[in-house]
Amino acid sequence: MTEPTHPLKEKLKGYRLILGSGSPRRKKFLEEMGFDFEVRPMAVEEVYPDHLKGSEISDYLAKLKATPFKQLLEPKDIVITSDTVVWHRETSLAKASSKEEAKHMLQLMSGDWHEVITSVCFTSVSNQKTAHAITQVKFKDFTNEELEFYIDTCKPFDKAGAYGIQEWIGMIGISEIKGSYTNVVGLPTHLVYKTLMALVS
Repeated sequence: MTEPTHPLKEKLKGYRLILGSGSPRRKKFLEEMGFDFEVRPMAVEEVYPDHLKGSEISDYLAKLKATPFKQLLEPKDIVITSDTVVWHRETSLAKASSKEEAKHMLQLMSGDWHEVITSVCFTSVSNQKTAHAITQVKFKDFTNEELEFYIDTCKPFDKAGAYGIQEWIGMIGISEIKGSYTNVVGLPTHLVYKTLMALVS
């Protein structure tokens, strides 16, 4: 019995796909999408100009993360780098450095809408393309006990906005979502598929 043909994997034959991120969530998504790829994160200082807003921030940082790869690429390499921003009332809520900071961020978003924006940058020797997805998320009003429990059990300090939609807080606290779910987890998979398909077709 012949194996089913993956519509995009066939087109990627001969290419080397590199995930320039150490995120276990992004790695898992690419695996679940059926791709063969290498994981090769490279550290950059994630600093952006103050005047940037929303998707401008994540676009800038996704491109910045691709910079260390540019001199190392072979002709058939495609590097995927990504950045996620949580945008609330004209403010970017980055990763929290303490329990107090995480709690403050979640209190700001409690009972309100916010945007999760993930930008993905595709870099090859001759080309660079950046695309982003925006998902609107509405939180319920959180109690102090709920926030304490979530932060103590899940320790969401590696996530923008100090929360993971796939964790306990997402199960009990999200009343509405408009847009891509996987985008909020950290990678807009539909956008990755569409952009890769366009790059190699």
